[in-house]
Amino acid sequence: MIALLQRVSEARVVIAGETVGQIGAGLLVLVCAEQDDTEAVGQKLLAKILKLRIFSDEAGKMNRSVQDVGGGLLIVSQFTLAADTKSGNRPGFSAAAPPGLGEALYDRFVEAARAQHPVVQTGRFGADMQVHLVNDGPVTIPLKLN
Repeated sequence: MIALLQRVSEARVVIAGETVGQIGAGLLVLVCAEQDDTEAVGQKLLAKILKLRIFSDEAGKMNRSVQDVGGGLLIVSQFTLAADTKSGNRPGFSAAAPPGLGEALYDRFVEAARAQHPVVQTGRFGADMQVHLVNDGPVTIPLKLN
């Protein structure tokens, strides 16, 4: 699985003019399942996200996790993270999981996040979404586990 984390002071997902997910300070997590991913890979990725120390402590050093600071998670599916841009000018997405598997892995990832973290909001798998965010820092971290 691939994730792109953005430390935010606020973020929201809008679909057809309606806000479907919104958080204050925390992490916007863009996530993509790939062809060979399993639920176990998603669990490992989630564990890393929840413990990753990318929030500032009292000394201003990135030494706290989203759990330490009580921040929210806004989890948004984004298959384009699997883009292959090695040749030509049009990205290929063959590394992304097929929609059925991608949705199942995304749903399991969200369920696990909700079981382990108190503030979890989401977008909607496969929807045309507008993601609004204020990146804090800016801090943007790519993660890939498989």
